[in-house]
Amino acid sequence: MNCRHCKKSLQHTFLDLGFAPPSNAYINKEGLNKPEIYYPLRVRVCDHCWLVQTEDYTDADILFTSKYAYFSSTSSSWMKHALNYTEKMIEEFDLNSDSYVIEVASNDGYLLKNFFAAGIPCLGIEPTKSTADVSEKIGIPVLRKFFSKALGKELAAKGKQADLIICNNVFAHVPDINDFTLGLKQILKPGGIITLEFPHLMQLIKHVQFDTIYHEHYSYLSLYTVSKIFEAAGLRICNVEELSTHGGSLRVYGCHFNENFETQKSVSKLIQKEKIEHGLQQLDTYLTFQPRAEKIKDDLLSFLIEQKRIGKKVVAYGAAAKGNTLLNYAGIKPDLIPFVCDAASAKQGKFMPGSHIPILLPEFLQKALPDYVLILPWNIADEVIQQNADLKKKGVKFLISVPHLQIL
Repeated sequence: MNCRHCKKSLQHTFLDLGFAPPSNAYINKEGLNKPEIYYPLRVRVCDHCWLVQTEDYTDADILFTSKYAYFSSTSSSWMKHALNYTEKMIEEFDLNSDSYVIEVASNDGYLLKNFFAAGIPCLGIEPTKSTADVSEKIGIPVLRKFFSKALGKELAAKGKQADLIICNNVFAHVPDINDFTLGLKQILKPGGIITLEFPHLMQLIKHVQFDTIYHEHYSYLSLYTVSKIFEAAGLRICNVEELSTHGGSLRVYGCHFNENFETQKSVSKLIQKEKIEHGLQQLDTYLTFQPRAEKIKDDLLSFLIEQKRIGKKVVAYGAAAKGNTLLNYAGIKPDLIPFVCDAASAKQGKFMPGSHIPILLPEFLQKALPDYVLILPWNIADEVIQQNADLKKKGVKFLISVPHLQIL
């Protein structure tokens, strides 16, 4: 396999998580008696441009189907994040009714509805029917296609270039990251800004967030690598912010390469931090990651087996993709975790891919009164605990397993 960005031959494995089904391929009851497709889940690192990437086994149209079950608006903390972002962008870039905003991977309209409410014309690009339907119902125009350079050219030819392009948690999801970036350049107006948000590879490695690796994430990104991808497309990173979302993310601001936007010191400062303090341009940093992930898996399995042995009940909360990576890597089945609760109606009544753990409504926690609740989406642990404060008062303990097994 060659690197998806620089095309150099990939020689090194960053992490091997065995075989797993796609993390968002939730199963209905009838599907339990049917074969389930598993794909290798191995991640390589390029020692030339330092792009961390999954091996080529699956296609986007297999992963992002009409039944795609991730709806951004399910999380109240993420909704607040989206609103804060909207207010910041409107003020910082003086957006108004004469502006045009495009969001690539607009999901269920969780973010664009804020621009829509402010009277700013916008367009969502979203290939998955389930989420696009919800977005259109609240009045947001949606183009139901996968984004690419060809689509960017088509939109630009129709005069649909944007003052602001939003790409939140999609840059890592595209198999052809160069083509996608060239498409962004096509639809960016002169003087326009692109913002990308994505989980930061530096935080993934530092906090052993191996469960954020799944087939839908083709790339795991450092600021250094994104800067190289942008430069190759005729774009430039002019600013960057570190965010707390998804266990530690970056918000990158991009513009046309020769634009007047000044490149802020935050960019070179963070690239140096990645290189000097965290070794993101040293091969050993990547080659020593596997045993760190294995320890987390082993510690969780030991805990679950011990609780079963002494008669304690452990259930889970949050049927998140990261949870599926963890459960399938560890080989956890309903004998150790009998059910997982989730607030997303699209997942309720279904079963987790691979593990076949049933997904129930959050109210079932009240009936079951387990001894422990394992929060699989650890990035929203505070939100989950706050929503279930009454359970904690009754003696139910909440825990996470990443970056280490911890009772909260």
